Amino acid sequence: MSNKVLLVLSLVLISQLSGCAVVHDRRTLGTVIEDQSIELKSLQVLYGVDEIRINTHINATSYNGVLLLTGEAPTEQLRTKIANRLRQIPKVHRVQNEILLAAPSSLLSRSSDTIITSKSKVALLGLNKIQSFDPTRVKIISENGVVYLMGLLRQHEISPVIETVRRIGGVQRVVKLFEIIR
Repeated sequence: MSNKVLLVLSLVLISQLSGCAVVHDRRTLGTVIEDQSIELKSLQVLYGVDEIRINTHINATSYNGVLLLTGEAPTEQLRTKIANRLRQIPKVHRVQNEILLAAPSSLLSRSSDTIITSKSKVALLGLNKIQSFDPTRVKIISENGVVYLMGLLRQHEISPVIETVRRIGGVQRVVKLFEIIR
């Protein structure tokens, strides 16, 4: 089976498994699939190039064609090389390079980030007083205590989301990468 056929089948399966989330997503189904494809192609680069795989810890998250890069790389040259390679992936509209110049983070640090992300998702469930707000529309990524927020939100939804996440224990900083819709 060719790689393209395998990729398409994988994306269809993923979209079926996450069907409930797609119903609430403000992106089109095609955009959701494109974002998943961008993330899979990013993983191929991150794990397929020995220099990157061995020396870094990088996460690539795509939302509406914006590719967020988080993690650590030991040199500016490698950080830039990663961003430039991933920028070439079809359908990537913009790369938000938040890769830190540092040694790869520890498992303990990553576990702490997972807890921050989980607490943030739960906290957003409490924003049920905001008209038409759905917390599943906010993509939350945590890295070294920094929380990155992505999504297609209305202006009135943004401040309550940011303020809620800022109050989570362990959050050092919140970076908003929302696209505002009407």
